[in-house]
Amino acid sequence: MTATEARTVTLVTLGCTRNEVDSEELAGRLSSQGWTLVDDAAEADVAVVNTCGFIEQAKKDSIDALLEASDLKSTGRTQAVVAVGCLAERYGQELADELPEADAVLGFDSYADLSRHLRAILGGARPASHVPSDRRRLLPLTPAARRSEAGAVAIPGLGQPAPGAVTGPAGTSSGADLAAVAPASGPPVVRARLDDRPWAPLKIASGCDRRCAFCAIPMFRGAFVSRHPDEVVAEARWLAERGVKEVFLVSENSTSYGKDLGDLGAMEKLLPRLAAVDGLEWVRVSYLQPAEIRPGLLEAMVATPKVVPWFDISFQHASGPLLRRMRRFGDAENFLGLIERVRALAPEAGIRSNVIVGFPGETDGDVEELEAFLTEARLDVVGVFGYSDEDGTEGIGMPGKVDDDEIEDRVARLRSLTEELTAQRAEERVGTETLVLIEGEEEGMPFGRALFQGPDIDGQTSVSSARVLRAGEVVPVTIEGSVGVDLEAVAR
Repeated sequence: MTATEARTVTLVTLGCTRNEVDSEELAGRLSSQGWTLVDDAAEADVAVVNTCGFIEQAKKDSIDALLEASDLKSTGRTQAVVAVGCLAERYGQELADELPEADAVLGFDSYADLSRHLRAILGGARPASHVPSDRRRLLPLTPAARRSEAGAVAIPGLGQPAPGAVTGPAGTSSGADLAAVAPASGPPVVRARLDDRPWAPLKIASGCDRRCAFCAIPMFRGAFVSRHPDEVVAEARWLAERGVKEVFLVSENSTSYGKDLGDLGAMEKLLPRLAAVDGLEWVRVSYLQPAEIRPGLLEAMVATPKVVPWFDISFQHASGPLLRRMRRFGDAENFLGLIERVRALAPEAGIRSNVIVGFPGETDGDVEELEAFLTEARLDVVGVFGYSDEDGTEGIGMPGKVDDDEIEDRVARLRSLTEELTAQRAEERVGTETLVLIEGEEEGMPFGRALFQGPDIDGQTSVSSARVLRAGEVVPVTIEGSVGVDLEAVAR
C-alpha cells in the first residue's frame, strides 16, 4: 500500500464528551491525510476504538467494543483493530497482553502521527504497545511554568498540529502531512465532525491538578493545561459554520480554566467572546468544582447572553469529614449556600451533580447526611456511583473498606431517593416557560433540551407544535407535563 492510497477508517467512541472531542480530532487528522471516514465498522479497513478507562464498568464496555470490532476481521472488510484513548493510555502493554485481538494499543503520544501507524499496521507491522507513565510528570508542577513546554506534550483534544503539518484554507489539503485546516479567521482547527447534532462538545482544557483519593484521571490525562482562548473561539466559530447551535464547554475542571495562562478570570472573559460567535445560540459550561467557584464566575455565567443557566457542580458527597478523606473540600452547609447563591442569581437554573457512596470510611451517618443534603438541595439530576478501587489512587490503600454488597445497597438506596427527588423537581417546572433546542424527532414527536438540561445526561423535552420543528431551532415553549426527569411541552 502506498502512502497516499485511500483507506477507510471508523472511530468507535466510548466514555465522556471529552473523548468525543478527541475522536473528532483524530478524525480530522486522518481525513486530512487521505483516509475516508465511515460510520459502519464493517466497511472500514481499520476500526479505531477510543476507549474509556474511568471506572470498572467503562473499562468492561471498552474491552467489549474492542472484541466486537475484532470479530469483524472474520466477517467484514475490517483488517485491523486499534485501541486508543484512556484505557490504552492507562494500561498500554498490559492491555495488549490481555487482549491479543487488538492489533495495536497506542497512547496519546501516537495521536499526531496516527495515520502513519495505521498504514504500517495494514502493511503487516505491529507497533510496540504504549508504555504507561504518570503524565503529570511531563509538565512543570507550577501551572504558570507550563505554557512554554505544553506544545511538546501530546494533549488530546486541544488541536495541536502534527509536527511539520502544513495548513491551508478550510476543507483543503496541502499534502499528506496536513493535520489541521484553517477557518476563515483565527488559529487552525484540527477536527472533523462525526455526527450532525445541533450541539457539540468543545474542549477548553485537559488534565487535572486535583488529587482526589478516588480518581486516577490526573495520572493518565496529565497536569491541567488550558487551551488558549483564541483557539477556543476559532473552533467555536468553525463549529457554528457547520450548523452547531450549542457549544458544550468540557474539561476535567472548568473552574481552573486560565490559571496556567496567568488569568483566573479567563473564563469570565471567554464567555462573551463565545456568545458573540455568529450562528451560536447557546453556550454551556460543564464540570465546575464547588471549592473553586468564584462569585465573579457565577455572575458572568448568569449575565452573559447565550450562556445557559445550567450548573454542573461536582459535589461527590455532603459529609465534611468524608470529603476530607476523599481529599476534597466542602460540606452540606457550604454546598447548600452555593446552591442558594446560584438560584438567587438564576431562579430557573438547572443544577446537576454526581455523588459517590461506599468510599472507605463512609458510615451510616455519612449516608444519612448525604440523603438529607440531596433532599434539601432539590437538584435537577444526580448521578449516583458506587466506589471502586482504582489502580494508583490513594483510596485503594485506605482502611475502612465498605463491603461490596453494602455499597450496592447504598447505591440502590440513593438512586431510589434521587429518582423521586429529581422527578419532583421536574414536576415543579410544569406551567413555566422556557426555551428548547430541537435535536430531532421520535415517533413523530419533536424533542430537544430545555435551557436547564445538559446534553445526553439530563433527560429531554418533547415538544408538540402546530408547525414543523427542525433540528437546530430554538423554540419558546410552555412546560405542561413531566415523566421522571423528562418534560412535555407545547410550542408557543
